[in-house]
Amino acid sequence: MLLSSLAFGQEKSEKESTNEFSGSMTKAKKYALDVINKTSELFSETVYATYYANKFEGRKTTSGVRYRSKKLTAAHLTLPFGTIVTVTNPDNGKSVEVEINDRGPHSKKFAIDVSAAAAKALGFYGKGVAKLEISYLPETE
Repeated sequence: MLLSSLAFGQEKSEKESTNEFSGSMTKAKKYALDVINKTSELFSETVYATYYANKFEGRKTTSGVRYRSKKLTAAHLTLPFGTIVTVTNPDNGKSVEVEINDRGPHSKKFAIDVSAAAAKALGFYGKGVAKLEISYLPETE
């Protein structure tokens, strides 16, 4: 607006230009903050988890990629493939981020299966089962 008024020979005072610009920025900032607040509500829950058995190494997951025990991946029944989930073990405070690339576990008791690497990083490898906190940003439309 300032450039167009200068091009037509109409001068505006410094104060008028600043107020007009800052007023529109305030609206834009408010809108941006509203969008961020609506889309950044972290979903978190405490669930029981287990990890993949060694026999699944190299097998294709539901998403089509091969399971690799050394990668930080996980299976969940409903989360979209590619969702990054932060998994935290409340017993020791350890936390990792895993990518959902498979469906499962197919049990009412467990909500997530993590890779062997994730289980080791979380400190429950060898125990088989752990109560973990999972958190992620829900998919927005």
